Amino acid sequence: MRSPSGAKPAIAFAGRASPIDPTGFGRPDPATAAALARLYDLDLVDDPGDLDLYLALADRADVPILELAVGSGRLAVPLAGAGHLVTGVDLDPAMLDRAQSRARAGGPGLADRLTLIEADLVDLRLPTAGAFGLAFIALNSLLVLPTRAAQRAALRTLAEHLAPGGLAVVDIWIPDAEDLGRFDGRISLDWPRLDPETGAIVTKAGSAQHDAASATVTLTTIFEEGGQGVPARRWIRRDRLRLVSADELRGFAEEAGLAVELLAGDYGLGPIGPGSERAVLLAVKA
Repeated sequence: MRSPSGAKPAIAFAGRASPIDPTGFGRPDPATAAALARLYDLDLVDDPGDLDLYLALADRADVPILELAVGSGRLAVPLAGAGHLVTGVDLDPAMLDRAQSRARAGGPGLADRLTLIEADLVDLRLPTAGAFGLAFIALNSLLVLPTRAAQRAALRTLAEHLAPGGLAVVDIWIPDAEDLGRFDGRISLDWPRLDPETGAIVTKAGSAQHDAASATVTLTTIFEEGGQGVPARRWIRRDRLRLVSADELRGFAEEAGLAVELLAGDYGLGPIGPGSERAVLLAVKA
């Protein structure tokens, strides 16, 4: 996730759980899900900057890797391209389709090193549990889980799938008071871009609302695409983030039986402190 800058609630995820349905839109049909997955990739043309960290950690692990909330393979495919065996899990079949296509386009042998599984990461138990040297939930996807219990379960899932000595990594956004104060429902333009896959002009606008009582932020994302002077198609997605503090994240890891090695404040693994926009947890399975 990129933390908001200015008045923009520009928030992205490594992978995407199914969107919430608080307004009667209904769960996405296959065409809508495919469009939202494509537009997700267009949104992440701006690199969040975390790939180098995971490549370095994968070299340290040098054994099979598990990514929960793999999404469209933004991290998993380059990791497989670097020669690692990677398993990716996600709840969204449209995102997994894009990950598979990205892997096939990545060159000979890459797709053979990537296994994609459609499943809920909460209470996941793969046959290969206990064999992974690195397991991670990247770019704020932990926040999409709807309850504290689900977030705790996600850390347990990481722990249960690691081999002894394996490394768990979770990366979350930490909004400050100024961020949360801007999340009052106002709509702002994030960007206009040309989609190279369709040739359409796409604009993204977004709105966020913070609920202090439940420690959640509800995001509404509006994509419109078309050509100049012609009617645009509109795609709307809503997500609810359940915010997690750095201390809570540490607690989730320790409850899962992981030994926290480092709680960093950025992808360079610098110290966390006042003004840090994210928490990057590294924890080891004993």
